Amino acid sequence: MNTAMTREELERVLDKALQDVTERTAGVRLRQGDQPLGEDLCTVHITFDKGFSTSLTLCADTALLIRMAGNSFHEDTVTPEDLEEFSKEYFNVLCGKVAGAMFQATQVSAHFGPPAFYHGRYEPEGREAQLVLTYCDEHSEGAQLIHHVAQSNEGGTGGRENAE
Repeated sequence: MNTAMTREELERVLDKALQDVTERTAGVRLRQGDQPLGEDLCTVHITFDKGFSTSLTLCADTALLIRMAGNSFHEDTVTPEDLEEFSKEYFNVLCGKVAGAMFQATQVSAHFGPPAFYHGRYEPEGREAQLVLTYCDEHSEGAQLIHHVAQSNEGGTGGRENAE
């Protein structure tokens, strides 16, 4: 993704995929803006392990994801398990749409691993943000879709693995 198309093309693909999938699966309209995220966040992350050596991260206000999950499940109450299940499935669909659009643009087929869910903000080790798209909804709840590339090792230290 980082060399196969221009930054503007990549931004357009990511933006269209996020807006389409969010409205279709959760009934929420997001618009690009520069409003900062709140303090209570959740993150979903995937790594492309074939075709592209990049990753995508969605960091969002927990209230936004809860509302999206409630809309999707047609439920007023969302459990922590529902929130994680929805977030991972939503992001899986979003990344599938991105991979499809990337194939149309580059003829490179991509594969990504299963999404990982985190409470709070998650920053993948050994990667740097190449592109950050910031969104908000009508309730001033926000999300950021972040495209990561491998960190340049100019300092020669390399990345460290997370011990969990």
